[in-house]
Amino acid sequence: MFRRRSTDAADLLDQDQQADGTTDAEQARLARPGWTPPKGAPTPKRSEAQANRRQPYQAPADRKAASQQSKQRGRDERMRRTQALQRGEAWALPRKDQGPVRALARDVVDARRGIGEYYMVMVLVLIVLLVLPGSSTKIIADVVVLALLALILVEGWFVGQKVKRLAAERFPGQSTQGVLLYATMRGISMRRMRVPKPRVNRGDKV
Repeated sequence: MFRRRSTDAADLLDQDQQADGTTDAEQARLARPGWTPPKGAPTPKRSEAQANRRQPYQAPADRKAASQQSKQRGRDERMRRTQALQRGEAWALPRKDQGPVRALARDVVDARRGIGEYYMVMVLVLIVLLVLPGSSTKIIADVVVLALLALILVEGWFVGQKVKRLAAERFPGQSTQGVLLYATMRGISMRRMRVPKPRVNRGDKV
């Protein structure tokens, strides 16, 4: 008796749904706005999904392939570090280039046009003079060498003093030891060959 009434009630509910054009899933969604109909399978947990995405490492079949793979990884890492060093990224800089004072010294040197930039060109000219026969050319070459060294040292001293003064103003408490020699060595290298690459243009105010 009760079973028949339940069946009749279910038949009446199906008839009402067919008349309204709604299904069981739609009725449940209307009753619970935040509910979404099932996809046919339970949603996996995050740990299960991550485990499915992970693929086990496939070791090379032979030593030659493993060696080539290791060499390729090494080349890629060296290239990445070299590019980061040229850009001046802190993590790739060697110890001598690290710190805000050294970065300031690079900017001060790169923002000016110095005599030291033409050091390599002058050295080539001096080599040519030394090769030429005659004592007079050798005397001239010696004088030019001494004058060039004096100019480079004086220029480096002035640039180093400027870096120290700016560092004391902007980075109080930071060590400036060795910054004079650092600025001088960067100043005698050609601009396009400097590492890290200059991040300021000539004439920029540092």
